[in-house]
Amino acid sequence: MLAEGKPVINLGEGELHFDTPEHIKRAGIAAIERGDTKYTAVAGTSELLDAIIDKFARENGIHYARSEVIAGTGAKQLIFNALLATIAPDDEVLICAPYWVSYPDMVALADGRVRVLPSSADNGWKLRPDVLRAAIGPRTRWLILNSPNNPTGAVYTRDELKALTDVLLEYEHVLLMADDIYEHTRYADSFATPVQIEPRLRERTLTVNGVSKGYSMTGWRIGYAGGPAWLIHAMQTLQSQSTSNPSTISQAAAVAALRGGIGFMTDWLATLRASRDLVLATIGRCDGLRCDVAEGAFYAFVDCSGLIGATMPSGTLLHDDLDFANYLLETAHVGVVHGGAFGVEHHVRIAYAVPMATLEDACRRIEAACAALTLPLIEAGQP
Repeated sequence: MLAEGKPVINLGEGELHFDTPEHIKRAGIAAIERGDTKYTAVAGTSELLDAIIDKFARENGIHYARSEVIAGTGAKQLIFNALLATIAPDDEVLICAPYWVSYPDMVALADGRVRVLPSSADNGWKLRPDVLRAAIGPRTRWLILNSPNNPTGAVYTRDELKALTDVLLEYEHVLLMADDIYEHTRYADSFATPVQIEPRLRERTLTVNGVSKGYSMTGWRIGYAGGPAWLIHAMQTLQSQSTSNPSTISQAAAVAALRGGIGFMTDWLATLRASRDLVLATIGRCDGLRCDVAEGAFYAFVDCSGLIGATMPSGTLLHDDLDFANYLLETAHVGVVHGGAFGVEHHVRIAYAVPMATLEDACRRIEAACAALTLPLIEAGQP
């Protein structure tokens, strides 16, 4: 549609619109100018590994050795390598819906099986300990926890994490993956990663993070992880025979990011909060849409169940969330992601980390498109 000259606004992309902070860009440029353009150790330069170790100790209270950390071409690669290194055919991986879209396919590529665990808006889109305990079986290999969550923005409290880690202590064969990539993009004051809450899980927990979301460095492609040496070694072996080391230039920039602080995040979060509030206000004015306030990330996970069965101006019915997403794209020229991609139907995800003027335009278009729908009649006696 863009190629046809249509003014499409993309609210489906999971990245911040802010520029990478200047000191980080300068570090990348300096790496080029001094000739840091050759191979490094597969797991990353010693400078980057030390910066990762320091970050985990300083911000998360987790102390790793060099053999227990690794850098990769994005957090995505590290998650995939960890799964590929540890999953045998038919091993199960537990993920809570809504989930990041790549988890199930990564598990499938490793010949594993996904078991999707339910959550709901009523409990803040968080996994309950009783649901976790009931799902664990002899072939359970991993539980993946993502906080702040994509697509809901849910952030687990320390007490909620403690309840889940207490369950995992009972099952020594289950590994835990903490996907913390949105750690710094949150509105809640408190954040904890599982090993902070339960150090006894340290030897079977992989804590994954990166610079993409918190430092607006998606294109630099640097992720990092900390975990037991046996797992990091296996991931490094895979990496050595696939992508090898991450970009040397990006590694130098990541060192500057991890050592330079996140003072800029105060202004970024203020902007994101205003964007979130704009989206929520728009949703509140649209009959058939509903959305709770998210505590982290930069998404609104919008319940569109009230529009299922509505009639479009063309006379066609909206049958599901994909229909609604396509309707917004074709009618309002606004791109969103349908909830089915995240394992929960009758929702759409709106990524609001775009310039405010762009978001205001998109919100006007969404509101007009919803107003043009004819809502389904509610039968007597139905809520």
